Amino acid sequence: MSMEYREIVAVTGLGGLFQLLATKSDGAIVRNLADKTTKFISARQHNVTPLESIEVYTTGDNVRLQHVFKKMEEHEAKQPPADVKTDSNSIKSYFKAILPEFDEERVYASDMKKMLKWYEILKGADLLKFEEPQDDATEETTEPKAKKEKTEDADGEEKPKKAKAKKSADADEAADADGEEKPKKVAKKKKAEPTAEGEEAPAKKVAKKKKTEE
Repeated sequence: MSMEYREIVAVTGLGGLFQLLATKSDGAIVRNLADKTTKFISARQHNVTPLESIEVYTTGDNVRLQHVFKKMEEHEAKQPPADVKTDSNSIKSYFKAILPEFDEERVYASDMKKMLKWYEILKGADLLKFEEPQDDATEETTEPKAKKEKTEDADGEEKPKKAKAKKSADADEAADADGEEKPKKVAKKKKAEPTAEGEEAPAKKVAKKKKTEE
């Protein structure tokens, strides 16, 4: 059964490397690359870490673990990997030789020994093949998506502005309408009052007085 580097994981508390076959809510099913045995590991007791997610300290920016493996492979002909059983200083010197920016102060000797062991396991399983061009493809795919989101946001801003302008116009018309109706009512009321009290009553009174004198 073929495997890929992205499927390989390290499990805390267990030596060696494993192929991740399936994940469950309470753990995972893995296959040991060395003896090909399959087992279930509990999430309560173990942590599963994909190798492709591991980074290594350098004096500059951190690098992916696979970058270190590539350097080990490139220099193997002239400088074979250090023996795991050798002293820590020799192991540090080896990593500084293949990767000058390697930060020997922040990387523990135990982690260096793990990298040496993992390199031999990956090499034996023919898994020193990495898919680095995939990162470039991801960036190209992400960029148009970002532009699309920006365009949609711009469209989204214009619509509320139009709706706001229309609402303001309707409010102005409503205000004008209210302003016209109120003066009409007031004017009509004022005109009716003097006519009823001031003009009509005296006219009737004068008419009755003239008729009596005749």
